[in-house]
Amino acid sequence: MSTLNKDQIIDESKCSEEEEDLVKLLLPDIQNLPLIPPSAVDSNFITYFAIDFMKPAHDHYIYRHANGLCVIGLASSHIAFKDEGGITAIDFNVGKSDRSGVKVTGKRKKNAQHFEANTALCKVNTKNDSYIVRCCVKGSLLEVNQLLINKPELLNVSADREGYIAIMMPRPADWLKAKASLVSLQEYKKLREVS
Repeated sequence: MSTLNKDQIIDESKCSEEEEDLVKLLLPDIQNLPLIPPSAVDSNFITYFAIDFMKPAHDHYIYRHANGLCVIGLASSHIAFKDEGGITAIDFNVGKSDRSGVKVTGKRKKNAQHFEANTALCKVNTKNDSYIVRCCVKGSLLEVNQLLINKPELLNVSADREGYIAIMMPRPADWLKAKASLVSLQEYKKLREVS
């Protein structure tokens, strides 16, 4: 027969308290949960807006991730959405190069094109007019949304999600300069009176 030391005896009352604390940590109280869980964008990104960028009513959103990447797109208050019929086409062939041909590879993002904040990313066409979409932040263009070439209607139905325009990687110093001219989500809602 083996004998147990005092140290080897488990205090059952302590164990149950620890288990209760663990259960509280792992299983949240249902009454305190939100009715609708936050989206991935709300959880992982900070939202900024470039109001009247270069021209009146040319509003862009910038979703900034903790890793430094910025997702650029058209804000819901952009003038292109006010045209009858919405956005009908998008053209990444602006200036001297086709932005849709960007192929970035490797850890160091080889072949990334470096752009200024006012550089054109694409041209968005509506039934009656066309609008230039700009980078809004100085940095490297990593990717443009290829889906928009064949499905420009994504901008009309989901501009803030699947209808993003591009992904940029600004340097930290360039981001700090750009951030000073951007407004937060709360400020944007006040300025544009959107919900």
